[in-house]
Amino acid sequence: MDKFSQRAEIQRRIKTLSPAYCRTADLSIFRRILALPEYTEASCIFCYVSTEKEINTRPLIEDAWNHGKRVAVPKCISNGIMEVFEIHSWEDLETGSYQILEPKASCTPIAPSEIDFAIIPCVSCDRQKNRLGHGGGYYDRYLRSAAFPCAAVCREKLMLRHVCHEPHDYPIDMVISESAIY
Repeated sequence: MDKFSQRAEIQRRIKTLSPAYCRTADLSIFRRILALPEYTEASCIFCYVSTEKEINTRPLIEDAWNHGKRVAVPKCISNGIMEVFEIHSWEDLETGSYQILEPKASCTPIAPSEIDFAIIPCVSCDRQKNRLGHGGGYYDRYLRSAAFPCAAVCREKLMLRHVCHEPHDYPIDMVISESAIY
């Protein structure tokens, strides 16, 4: 199975997930993240702003703000290229590329060297820490300059036994599901 087929399989699975399962899984994932030393010790986290079908990152972002952490979120700059900007509230976001919330132009850029820990989205992952993204390569390119630990979050029902990966795919340090940290 190639990446295109794997993405199609996951899209099929997403349609079968109940809202109750998603809420419960997301809460368990959130709790696992809160218990990680990588998160608790971080002063600046990099986290995507979730869409309706993704694992809900809003509670994590709010927890980071409540604990005095800096929050950096991605913004698509051009095809396959993203940069990261600090946000201080939900008002710092606007609808951007791919209809996802992104930081406004007034937000301050954050260098990779300022980030202590990252939560990365995925379409799917496997237990060997291979990540299947949406196919644009944005995170793979950005993370090449990263020295911080990265965790992909994935609901267990969307995990694959083996994610197709290529040499240009950036390796993830850990995968967090509602059931375990891999």
